Amino acid sequence: MENGSKPFGVKDKIGYMFGDFGNDFTFILSSMMLMKFYSDVMGVSVGLVGIMMMAARFVDAFTDVTMGQIVDRSRSLRRGKFLPWIRRMCGPVALASFLMYASWFADMPMGFKIFWMFFTYLLWGSIFYTSINIPYGSMASAISAEPKDRAQLSNFRTIGATLASTVIGVVLPVLVFYEDEAGNQVLSGPRTSIAAAVCSVGAVICYMLCYYMCTERVKVSQKTEQFRIGELLRGLVTNRALVGIVVCSVLMLLVQLTMQGMTTYVYPNYFKNVAAQSASGLVGLVVTLILATFVVRVQMRFGRKELAIAGSFFGAVVFAFTYFTHTHNAWLFVILSALAYVGLAAFSLICWAMITDVIDDTEVQTGERSDGTIYSVYSFARKLGQAAASGVTGGLLTMIGYSNATQFDPDVTEGIFMLSTLVPAIGFLILGLALLFFYPLNKKRVEDNARILSGRKIDK
Repeated sequence: MENGSKPFGVKDKIGYMFGDFGNDFTFILSSMMLMKFYSDVMGVSVGLVGIMMMAARFVDAFTDVTMGQIVDRSRSLRRGKFLPWIRRMCGPVALASFLMYASWFADMPMGFKIFWMFFTYLLWGSIFYTSINIPYGSMASAISAEPKDRAQLSNFRTIGATLASTVIGVVLPVLVFYEDEAGNQVLSGPRTSIAAAVCSVGAVICYMLCYYMCTERVKVSQKTEQFRIGELLRGLVTNRALVGIVVCSVLMLLVQLTMQGMTTYVYPNYFKNVAAQSASGLVGLVVTLILATFVVRVQMRFGRKELAIAGSFFGAVVFAFTYFTHTHNAWLFVILSALAYVGLAAFSLICWAMITDVIDDTEVQTGERSDGTIYSVYSFARKLGQAAASGVTGGLLTMIGYSNATQFDPDVTEGIFMLSTLVPAIGFLILGLALLFFYPLNKKRVEDNARILSGRKIDK
């Protein structure tokens, strides 16, 4: 423990949980609802929405690394180096998120609607979300230097994300869909706008709880040397641990966001059962909370990499089984999806501790600690996964002929079921193989790095 602060405890874990609760009030809302909103309410093609989400990641390549450098070069204030950014940016990110769901522009010319979609999405994701998410994620290594404490923070961060996902996945479908004269479940634009406003207010509240409950104990020095992009890129490319976690993060987000995004299509369009969609969100929370009670002990015994591999292969098997059984029972699909989610939840609960492992490994290898810069690269990788999921989902929905006019055609709904099962199955399989062969930080190496860094501090 440094700088005379009180010991790491429950208050830090709950506060850190609220940070990702706030993040995912806007992030998961975008992942689950934005494509559906613009295709069904605003009349924009799903393919164009997917292209926009992928194009925005090129902007993020600059804004994420820039924010990482800003964080690394900022001074530590009374509340620390990272926490002040959460207070500064919570309002702008919440407002930008709300503006993305402007149903009052539904009757405007298509050119204006496409402009508004691009403008607000870039404002939210590439600028404001980046400016709060990178300091928040980097802060884990400043809250505690102990690997077990960081594992707990990763655990609680995932619980926070799951709570947000549950609120959005369980409550929103009941509120934002209505039944038309033909008995179809249709998305309401005005209701979605109101729901987005509520989520934005919830995000600000959660961010402020994070700000006041967390304590930065580990002093992270301010970088003052000249920034050289060439040296940064060379260092990142040769950092095998970072490259490995980047590849795996892209794949994990591809699986996770495809699963989340397709719930807004498979339940209303294929099963015609919004109640089952709400239940699926609640089941995800239950699975995560159950795993959270023992996943830290399991990973400390077997290793984070090892646990993530097992979870990925398990998810692939369950989704492959679901695809080949081709059920028409919405509630059976909820159960099978919950089983597959066990594999994803196990990985999600530990992935944030894995990036602190990468930060430690980089310090061991180079002698320098660059929390903000490394986390910014990791954040960019996660956005690549988000973009890949949106691009793949939008492109495949276009290929099966999905549009506002064809969304309930039998051929289209059959295609929706295929996308909801086969794509995650393949994604899980590739993720497991990537963890096995590309990511080098197994249990022994993580423990060795912790001992090396602890010894260096004692020597000082």
